[in-house]
Amino acid sequence: MHRVSLARRSCNMTIVTDAQPEYRGLKAQAWDLLRGDTSSWPDRAFYLDVIAKSGEPVLDVGCGTGRLLLDYLQRGIDIDGVDNAPEMLALCREKASELGVAPRLYEQAMESLDLPRRYRTVLVPSSSFQLVTDADDARAALGCLRAHLAPGGTLVMSFMKMRRKGQPLEFDWIRVAEAQRPEDGATVRRWTRARFDPETQLDHEEDRYELIVDGNVVHTEHDARSPATREYRLDQALRLYEDAGLRDVRATSGFTFAPASPDDDVFCVFGTAE
Repeated sequence: MHRVSLARRSCNMTIVTDAQPEYRGLKAQAWDLLRGDTSSWPDRAFYLDVIAKSGEPVLDVGCGTGRLLLDYLQRGIDIDGVDNAPEMLALCREKASELGVAPRLYEQAMESLDLPRRYRTVLVPSSSFQLVTDADDARAALGCLRAHLAPGGTLVMSFMKMRRKGQPLEFDWIRVAEAQRPEDGATVRRWTRARFDPETQLDHEEDRYELIVDGNVVHTEHDARSPATREYRLDQALRLYEDAGLRDVRATSGFTFAPASPDDDVFCVFGTAE
C-alpha cells in the first residue's frame, strides 16, 4: 500500500512511476468499471462466513472503493475501512452516499496503522498485503494488524501466486481489460506488461490506461511499479503470522475452509490474537 510519488504530465499523457498512492487517476476512476460485476466472487461469501464465526466489529484493510465494505455495511455489519489511496476512498464515499450508508473510513498505510478501535475480525482481501513489497515493512504491517485485534479476534488475508503453472515469467504488453463508461460512452482500456523474479519473489509491473473517444485515444496514463507485489509461499505466509505472535495459525485452500496445500494458486491464512 505504500509507494513513493513521482508524476509528469504532458498534453494527453500522465506518467506515474512508483506512484504514491498506487491507485490514482484513471486507474482509480476506472477501477470498478474494469472489474465489472463482482457480486459472485467467491471471497464475498467466504469472508461473511469468517465474520459470522469470529464476530464484529470488522476492519476491511485495503477497502478501496468498497467492494466488500459497502455490501457488508448494508447487511448491518459493524465494519470500518482503511486504505492509503485518497481517490479510492473518495469513490467509496460517493458510492456509500448513493446507497444511503455512512462508513467510517481511514486513510492510512498498513505498516503504520493506528486506528481508535480494536476488532474481532480484520480482513485483508484481494491479496492487498502483497502490495507491501519491502520485507521489513511487511513485518511491521503484520505487527500493526495484530495490534488492532481484540482479544481472541481473527486476522485473515488472502495470498496469490504471481505466476501460475505454465505462465511465463515475463510478458510484454497485453490488453487485459476494456469497458465503456456509461456516463459518456467513452472506452477505458488497460494494457499491462510484467516480469517476475522467482529468486526475489518480486513482481515488476507497468500498466497503461487509455481513454478512447470515437475510436481515438484522447488520454493515456502509465503506471510503472518496480517492485509491484511480493509473492509468498505457503510456509512463508504461515511463518510471517507466527513471527507476529498470532496463535492457531492455519491456512485454507482458496476461499474455502479446506486445508491449503503448497500447490494452491490462492490461499487464505488465519491467526488469532491472545
